[in-house]
Amino acid sequence: MDRLGLTYALITPARNEEALIESTILSMISQTARPLRWVIVSDGSTDRTDEIVKSYARQQEWIVLLRMPEHRDRQFAAKARCFNAAYETLRSLDFDLIGNLDADITFDADYYRFLIGCFEKHPRLGVAGTPFIENPQRPRDHSYAHADANIEHVSGACQMFRRACFEQVGGYVPIKGGAIDWIAVTTARMRGWQTRTFVDKYCVHHRKIGTADHGSLAARFHYGKKAYYVGGHPVWECCRGVFQMRRPPFILAGLFFLAGYAWGALTRMERPVSAELIRFHRSEQMARMAAIFTRTRKRVVAWMRFTASTP
Repeated sequence: MDRLGLTYALITPARNEEALIESTILSMISQTARPLRWVIVSDGSTDRTDEIVKSYARQQEWIVLLRMPEHRDRQFAAKARCFNAAYETLRSLDFDLIGNLDADITFDADYYRFLIGCFEKHPRLGVAGTPFIENPQRPRDHSYAHADANIEHVSGACQMFRRACFEQVGGYVPIKGGAIDWIAVTTARMRGWQTRTFVDKYCVHHRKIGTADHGSLAARFHYGKKAYYVGGHPVWECCRGVFQMRRPPFILAGLFFLAGYAWGALTRMERPVSAELIRFHRSEQMARMAAIFTRTRKRVVAWMRFTASTP
């Protein structure tokens, strides 16, 4: 194992992850570019999570366990608090990049070498990641595998920040309802940083996204509420809901998403983000909608010309 020019530290908030965290640890141990330090934060775990982490920390000096107080609920604000607490323990270290890694992710041995290389090639790159998949037998089955995907977004399961970018955006904001990763990435773009998902690699997410405490349809409803409280434009979110109807469970996935957004609007759900960020977010959505409309129109025109020329 050797190191590249840029160095990194890593943080993993984990709560009761005994079934999956060992696979994540083994993936990290196999990396050809390891972190200077990896802080695994046990968020009041009551299972064998701490025991598993300690067993590997005794063998690998760069792995550190940080224990947080026990609590009953599982929420995104707790994840942000865990991450920020771990980051405070790393401030004295000299590193260039800081990564957030969920405790149910695995990847190839050169995964972090690849991400570090992306930062070395792009000096203004503030946040980077790759798609995640849930079925290793279908590596192209991910949310970035279509022409209209937003590769400027970086999924929260495995994000890497340039340290200067992370500190400029203020780290992760503790918000109970979620979107902590989205707020950090979008704020980074608003502050002039580049953010990107690189589709040449992928990681494997071993728990269906958004279902740690919710079923599939309940998760869609939650995402709809989240789309409202981060200030998503109504036109864009309606189109988004219709688009999701083509995915299993067909029709219902989109309807539950739209119901969640409508619930947020009707109850005047409090928005935990700034008016500045909402304006920036909506301007990005409208720009994407215009670009999608232009591409779609060109496809339709090309198809009509083709059919007109066909005998």
